[in-house]
Amino acid sequence: MLKLKVEGMTCGHCVMHVQQAIAKVPGVQGPVEVSLAKGEALVNGAPSLEAVLAAVSEEGYSASLAS
Repeated sequence: MLKLKVEGMTCGHCVMHVQQAIAKVPGVQGPVEVSLAKGEALVNGAPSLEAVLAAVSEEGYSASLAS
């Protein structure tokens, strides 16, 4: 599972866009959990970290691996 810090989300539509973008990345399995309050996303499966970060970036948000 990848835990990402996502910056730039301000509303429910932002959450939806991030969820949909990550879900399309090859290797993502199951639902993508995105929390507006926490500013994070939990991604199941074995996707490429670079591909997930790129998908979030293409939607206009920034993401990094959370510690």
